[in-house]
Amino acid sequence: MLNRRAFMRVAGAVGGGAVLAACKRGPSAGQGSGAATQPAAAADSAASGGAGAAQREMARFPEKAELILLTDRPPQLETPLHYFETDITPNDAFYVRWHLADIPTTVDTTTFRLTLHGHVNNELKLSVADLKRDFEPVSIVAVNQCSGNSRSLFEPRVPGGQWGHGAMGNAKWTGVRLADLLQKAGVKDGAVEVTFQGLDRPVLPATPAFVKLLKLDKANDRDVIVAYAMNDQPMPMLNGFPLRLVVPGWYGTYWVKALNDINVLNEPFKGFWMDKAYRIANNPHASEAPD
Repeated sequence: MLNRRAFMRVAGAVGGGAVLAACKRGPSAGQGSGAATQPAAAADSAASGGAGAAQREMARFPEKAELILLTDRPPQLETPLHYFETDITPNDAFYVRWHLADIPTTVDTTTFRLTLHGHVNNELKLSVADLKRDFEPVSIVAVNQCSGNSRSLFEPRVPGGQWGHGAMGNAKWTGVRLADLLQKAGVKDGAVEVTFQGLDRPVLPATPAFVKLLKLDKANDRDVIVAYAMNDQPMPMLNGFPLRLVVPGWYGTYWVKALNDINVLNEPFKGFWMDKAYRIANNPHASEAPD
């Protein structure tokens, strides 16, 4: 079993609600003092931007320093600005963004498997140990930024998480090339896309599963990796332990967390998180009227 007793004691194994019950919360600058609030972080919460920034709440989740709280189920935690004074963002200060509320809070790496299936010659079921033993390790330093970063400054107001400037971070990611996994599986002729899904699940049956895709050419890019380490440490649970897709140069929505399913398709994928969400107007300025 994964040796994260502290996380399990605090967060339990029943999803995002347990994390909420365990986190320490406190007022930010302008709301008085509190044990969960540090002056530097509180000041940063006000400087991060957006209307009402001075009242932004601070919270401490398992494995995390005190971060700016947007929502607690699912967790959305923003990095205070003072952490960007260094090139590499510390793991405990790296922002957190989940789409679905039923997130993993513990993973047994002895039974966990990454499945690669679909339009391939050989289906793969790989443990983290398999990835470390059987494939060449690679590292890349890359920025992960939420596409909603600084959304709280938009006028008129745009629906979604009201981020200041801290929905981003820079880290050293270590893992294996996705292209090497695809080569091992033997992608069949006619394959066009690859989808990715993690361990997070919706609370309601009507909520679409969080599935993202890359065109096959992009999936074979040598910089796209399946990471098992972040800044030379195991991936924090809230940042996608035990595996995370890393797509340098692309917004964080494609960096699927707690990755456990890779599916090679021979026809275009249809899904909410690709066809409806994260879309912009197809014109020279990507602009549209508020109505």
